[in-house]
Amino acid sequence: MRRWTRTIAVSALALLCAAAHAAEPRTVLLTADRVWTGDGQVHAGWAVLVSDGRIQDVGPLEKITAPVDAERIALPGKTLIPGLIDLHSHVLLHPYNETTWDDQVIKEQVEYRTLLAGKHAQATLQAGFTTLRDLGTEGANYADVAVKRAIEGGVVEGPRLLIATKAIVASYSYGPAERSYRPDMEIPYGAQPATGVDEVTKAVREQAAHGADWIKFYADYRTGVDGSSRPTFTMEEMKAMVAAAHITGRKVAAHASTDAAIRMAVLAGVDTIEHGYGASEATFRLMKERGTAYIPTLTAPEAIGEYFQKHVRGGEPTPSMKEAARAFALARKVGVVIGNGSDVGVFTHGTNARELEWMVRLGMTPNEALRAATSVAAEILGKGKDLGRLAPGALADVVAVDGDPTADIAALRKVGFVMKGGKVYRRPPGN
Repeated sequence: MRRWTRTIAVSALALLCAAAHAAEPRTVLLTADRVWTGDGQVHAGWAVLVSDGRIQDVGPLEKITAPVDAERIALPGKTLIPGLIDLHSHVLLHPYNETTWDDQVIKEQVEYRTLLAGKHAQATLQAGFTTLRDLGTEGANYADVAVKRAIEGGVVEGPRLLIATKAIVASYSYGPAERSYRPDMEIPYGAQPATGVDEVTKAVREQAAHGADWIKFYADYRTGVDGSSRPTFTMEEMKAMVAAAHITGRKVAAHASTDAAIRMAVLAGVDTIEHGYGASEATFRLMKERGTAYIPTLTAPEAIGEYFQKHVRGGEPTPSMKEAARAFALARKVGVVIGNGSDVGVFTHGTNARELEWMVRLGMTPNEALRAATSVAAEILGKGKDLGRLAPGALADVVAVDGDPTADIAALRKVGFVMKGGKVYRRPPGN
């Protein structure tokens, strides 16, 4: 009797699953006023056909043949673009005017921060960012591994995550700074400290084993006698980390703001430089020569200025903002590959598009900024075939925004539709 009951239950469950699967159309035809594919100009009257999580066809609506049972989603007044990519995020942080960085690391439980990260991930996806490279848990251990798993398992909604876990810092060079607290206190650290070639190599391998997709290290930090930023690792240590990462197929990101540290990191073979505010023209030329990409994080100094320097958005830039703008202009002049990365977490999750507005404000065309957040960003990640473009075979990450973002980048603030991997996460009322 028990066997028959079990057999009936399994059969019923199979029928329910089959019915649910049949109820979900495997093919979706998306139509809008315009389509921007990740390169070139915007196309009026085009459509996108999605099947089984990937793009099947893109082109003029009249030339696309959709199955009769395909779901048809019309998005009038909107432009379809590839899902956006942010190459520098911290889902386990929240704005420092809410809670200081030190207090987040020392006082907020990792469990609480992890739950917040789920909320941050959802806000990010709703804003049209379907992929994040998350560059460090900032004292939350390996919590990003859990957040990534929760997103992939459908426990929470969020963007596709490429994670760096703890990040690596030279011993006694990061925060919370020892000098700010009693010397007999044991306080949590914001990253994994290491000294010497053996320790840094071990740290890379440990983080990779725990689930790191990328390796991040801090090439400099505020360790000078006067509190100024100075290189922290030796060239030998940097080369060891790059070698240990690259042999496993992982790429390396280096936090670096001083010209000396940026140059050392580039010579060591890193794949991206984060921030890079103090880079000289000669160092940017070295980056171009070596194929090192630049992630400028222009929004971070604006946010810090607002929190701690009485900066009013739209007003006179702070010295840090001016330095960031100078570096960005130099990188563009030299022709360095520039990817979109905002350092979101320093400012509010879901407002990542502020970075693209800064890029345009400082000289990029809207088309260039959009490419930095789609096709260029995907190439930096080594995922150009799957991400950052609307083309047959690519993953179906599709976003619709009001108006035309190739004419006005501020259109990215008005997201009306989000699809990631063929699944719809946001749609206008009535669709």
